[in-house]
Amino acid sequence: MEVIACKLMGVIQSFKDLAKVPQGFNVDYLKVYYGKLFPYGDIFKWMSYGNAGKHPACDPSYFGRREFSFSLGNDTYCRYQSFDSVTEFENSIKKNCPFKIDIGPVYRVNPAKRFAYAQSGSDGFTPVERELVFDVDISDYDDVRHCCSGADVCTNCWPLMTIAIKVIDTTLRDDFGFNHILWVFSGRRGVHCWVCDGRARRLNNDERASIAKYFHVYKRGESGFKKVSLTGSVLHPFLARSYTDVLRIHFEEKLLCNQNLLSSEDRYEKILELVSNKSITDELHDKWQGHRRSSNTEEDLNITRWEQLKHVLQSGKQKGLRRCVEEIVFLYTYPRLDMEVSKHMNHLLKSPFCVHPKTGRVCVPIDPAHCDEFDPTTVPTLSTLLEELNMRGDNSESLNELESTSLGQYITMFRSCFLEPLLKSCKEEMENAYNANLQQSRNSFSW
Repeated sequence: MEVIACKLMGVIQSFKDLAKVPQGFNVDYLKVYYGKLFPYGDIFKWMSYGNAGKHPACDPSYFGRREFSFSLGNDTYCRYQSFDSVTEFENSIKKNCPFKIDIGPVYRVNPAKRFAYAQSGSDGFTPVERELVFDVDISDYDDVRHCCSGADVCTNCWPLMTIAIKVIDTTLRDDFGFNHILWVFSGRRGVHCWVCDGRARRLNNDERASIAKYFHVYKRGESGFKKVSLTGSVLHPFLARSYTDVLRIHFEEKLLCNQNLLSSEDRYEKILELVSNKSITDELHDKWQGHRRSSNTEEDLNITRWEQLKHVLQSGKQKGLRRCVEEIVFLYTYPRLDMEVSKHMNHLLKSPFCVHPKTGRVCVPIDPAHCDEFDPTTVPTLSTLLEELNMRGDNSESLNELESTSLGQYITMFRSCFLEPLLKSCKEEMENAYNANLQQSRNSFSW
């Protein structure tokens, strides 16, 4: 039996070796991905917001007025693409095989016919709807992370993105009352947020800017170093909640040790520079410099020094220093938004389920309720998906090719946690508006 088992294992391993696909981004891989795995129907349903049905209130032109943009492999950028159906949408992507798909606003007219409206002098070519979007890149945290820099990311610095998701998602839901929020891994170094409620999509640029400003706490300090501006004698309730529920916990339990923020002189000096009292910073600097070596581990050293710093600043002996602890935590953890992305209706953002050409990773959705569990280094890549398809072969037991791959779980989550609740809400909103208009029409004839 052992001999048979060994031979069987050898056959299985040989089959796995045959299924292996060279790592990296490859246009041939991308063609297979668009041909077998990209969820055209789900994107179409999402971007239609219930208008693809047969209800009399549906707007059949809605999806056709949405702008899509393709970045092609020859460095060609094709803006103002529009499609009247999911079939047309799918056929165009398969034909062009774009390296990136960006999604823009819904215009008053078909964006592909913009020149005709421009020549006629009509102002019809203006955006009328667009999701409220947010973009957070981990490269914007390079001054406070020490494990990676630029576009590189690892599990030690990814908690910064987890913090951003928790803070922004909670605030959008609790403070602004939004419900239909989609979080997506950018495929490389950050996260994108799509707020899809009807009233969010209909916000004008000034209203979008106001919401973006609500999150803003950073200001540019000397030498370009970021600083936080926490005004008032007490924190705004939104900032206080973020600090207590998210920022402080992640700073003290993860980032402090993961990034070794107080383990060396150059790093603790950076934090001490944020304390305005020179006598305190000199005292702590001398104390820490005199204890470079310790029987404790480096992680213990970070925690010990942080507790010492907190004790001095929060003791009350020096007035005006209690806020320093909060400012340090905010500076090292608080979300750093690309404000311009959120302010304007016509700003483009990469579509979910694209493949990042630098990493080969798919831009998969992230469940904000379980964002602590998300690991960017385990996200499906083009090559792993092709290997999974090869392993499947002609296995008829699988319902479809998508479900046999690691991408299937992300599609399922996208549908159950985001798309289905969204479409249900769109249907209810559509029916309520239709019935209200119908009643108004009846009332106008009742006189």
